Amino acid sequence: MLARRLWWSLVSMTLLCLAARSAFAEDGLRVATFDIDATPPVGSMMAYDVAKEPGELGLRARGIVLLGAGEPIVLCAVDWIGIANESHDLFREALAKAAGGSPSRVAVHTLHQHDAPECDFSAERLMNEAGLDPRQYAGHWQREVMTRLAAAVRDSLAQAKPVTHLGLGVADVHEVASNRRIFGPDGKVRGVRYTACQDPDLRAAPVGTIDPQVSLVSFWNGEQPVAVLSYYATHPQSYYRTGVPNPDFPGIARFLRQSHAPEALFVHFNGAGGNIGAGKYNDGSPSNRLALAERLADGMRRAWEATQRTPLTPSDVAWSVEPVALPVAEHLSIERFRQQLADRDPMFAARNEATKLAWLERRAAGREIEVSCLKLGRARILHLPGELFVEYQLAAKAARPDLFVAMAAYGDYAPFYIGTAVAYEEGGYETQPSSSNVSPAAEQVLLSAIDGLLKD
Repeated sequence: MLARRLWWSLVSMTLLCLAARSAFAEDGLRVATFDIDATPPVGSMMAYDVAKEPGELGLRARGIVLLGAGEPIVLCAVDWIGIANESHDLFREALAKAAGGSPSRVAVHTLHQHDAPECDFSAERLMNEAGLDPRQYAGHWQREVMTRLAAAVRDSLAQAKPVTHLGLGVADVHEVASNRRIFGPDGKVRGVRYTACQDPDLRAAPVGTIDPQVSLVSFWNGEQPVAVLSYYATHPQSYYRTGVPNPDFPGIARFLRQSHAPEALFVHFNGAGGNIGAGKYNDGSPSNRLALAERLADGMRRAWEATQRTPLTPSDVAWSVEPVALPVAEHLSIERFRQQLADRDPMFAARNEATKLAWLERRAAGREIEVSCLKLGRARILHLPGELFVEYQLAAKAARPDLFVAMAAYGDYAPFYIGTAVAYEEGGYETQPSSSNVSPAAEQVLLSAIDGLLKD
């Protein structure tokens, strides 16, 4: 009798262990990865030129779905110059539906390569309604990418892998980033050191304000990496206007690191690099593309080697959102843009004014942009719109030196450049009327949102 009771006790304990393991598999953290080709077809209009050939490396749209911590969380990075206005809304909605969650828990960002497409369905609609050629805003194949991307997200869920640990690592990247704004003795911008710069005087100027660090966030299933997210702030151009879609040096660096750990998906995000470029180290020579890629990949390698892993559970994960009403630049006028559109101004799309009009109409209707933060243990990953100045990223890190803080910018592209308040008094390309769609008051709005999101 005693033996029988012991036998049943062992059976019961085994069944309980199996049930607990099954429950963990269903209820524990899991990560699904997705990756599709996002290269425009030959003959389609990119941001600046018509695609004349497919290129060797191609463009990607890739990311992760984090499951097991409430509704699914989707992070996606696309090798395009920008996704703005209604396009950004629809991409988030499509990915949310595919993952079975809410658009508020989806972050879609671009890397801002220039030999790449632009996407703004709002601008496309305005141009079509006026009988104008939508040019770079023609969105037929971009919608196809959105459909395929949603299908990839949906299909990835069945292949989601358990997550047991979080990895965090940082390292400095050498001789890639430099500040684009070169100041004179009067405190005003005397020259812009663009990402490809041939002016020896501007290239000789100091590096200036940058964030030299590349940050790596990795998800692990035991000893196996499942996904690696990297964050680095700089304009990603080495050279462009070739007519050939290309992910440029960040895409090559991503490819190189992927080759060293093919079992994990590597996803790269551009940080607050609005006023940052490679101009100090790049004169635009095609050979510099690989050199910059290797330097960025070397920083990624050292961040990978410095990665420290800690257990990650559902209680360590949280998602928070701060809607922001970014103040519109005073020089922008709905009436003027609408008149130009009514006059069928052929330069309306070429000057990006369709995007600006769409942005103004959305703001007039009360539409806000969601700034979000993903909490992963002691890590905080911020998701912000536009071409942010690096000072926003540095301020976020300074606000919580006790945490691991990373930032992805280039979310909703509609605001264009977002400078600091003082930058609008200093001059320079980034804050001139044709470049920025927000007012200097945007600084306080965004810093307040960042501060709120970083508070536990």
